[in-house]
Amino acid sequence: MIFKQHPLSAAFPAMQPDEYQALKDSIENIGIQNPITLFEGMVIDGWHRYSAANEVGMHCPTVEMDCDVDPRDFVLAQNKARRNLTGSQRADAVTNVYQWHPAHREKKQEVTSTFSKTNAELAAIAGVSTKTIQQAKAVHAGAVQAVQDAVKTGAVSVEIAAAVSKLPAKEQKKIAAKGPEAMRAAAKPAPVVEPEAEEPEDYTELDALQDSLSALNEENDRLNDQ
Repeated sequence: MIFKQHPLSAAFPAMQPDEYQALKDSIENIGIQNPITLFEGMVIDGWHRYSAANEVGMHCPTVEMDCDVDPRDFVLAQNKARRNLTGSQRADAVTNVYQWHPAHREKKQEVTSTFSKTNAELAAIAGVSTKTIQQAKAVHAGAVQAVQDAVKTGAVSVEIAAAVSKLPAKEQKKIAAKGPEAMRAAAKPAPVVEPEAEEPEDYTELDALQDSLSALNEENDRLNDQ
């Protein structure tokens, strides 16, 4: 039977190529030591083990997730040891996890619902600031997939991606296609250009005569007033 990756598992970035190759080598040598975990008929934990086992043609044992366990808590616990993730990646993953809802639940939930978390709560779970969580939510709400993927892989921060997400979708795609540096450049505020001061015209002899005449007239008026 072929399994798909559960959306909760997919909230976290994929292994680095060298890490994945090391996993494949290990599986070829000693096989799968820990079974993968299934939830809703999909792989919620062990996706890389499952993929590697398929590539090397080895059987992959499975277990079902305990139905009494919150799947969001489960997937977060399984990935908490991934210390190589940046703050932006953690904020992205945690936000993504808590935007998931099971098929039998409506997506629109009250703040007090067990399927909702405040920004402060999400920030505590991810180990980031509330501002970073707000930026992650802005990315999920307004960024095209290529920009979201750049955050997930760690290519750009949620701060950069949130700024890019304010642009029209077509422009976002063009910028994302040029790579992380283009996204960083697009996120920078446009420099404020001060208007150039008009250069004064050349001070001619006529100007000097007019100034002298004005000064004489002012002196004459002052004497007459005495």
